[in-house]
Amino acid sequence: MKTDLAKTLSIRGQHGLFNYIAQSRTGAIVEALSDKKRANFAANAGITTLEDISIYTEEGEVKLSEVFTKMHEVLGDKEAPSAKAADAELKALFAKALPNYDANRFYVSHMKKVVEWYNELRKYASLEFMTDEDREAAAKEEA
Repeated sequence: MKTDLAKTLSIRGQHGLFNYIAQSRTGAIVEALSDKKRANFAANAGITTLEDISIYTEEGEVKLSEVFTKMHEVLGDKEAPSAKAADAELKALFAKALPNYDANRFYVSHMKKVVEWYNELRKYASLEFMTDEDREAAAKEEA
């Protein structure tokens, strides 16, 4: 099953990724990818969908889904280096996967977050991502 990055969330101050379940009066009900525990987060909790995140390159910005796909091409079925890996190891990975990344705006701290997300998606979801066409088809099926 494909992962919908428009419903996959990163929440400021929280470890891991979450799936959007529903809207609540005060924010959003989410479910952790790793342990499936549900929680309610306020609208001002710093909730960001992975679909909305892009990585700076010399030519512009690249969507996170494309970055994950390129990482998967480089890594195959192996995990990405840990976020605790040496800075040089992370830079080497991104030099292969996204050779034109903008080193002045895409920092090692960003790389650490991206490899954490990549490994979590690899372990608990899928590295195949829904497209707008997939979402439209799913909406038609539900109607």
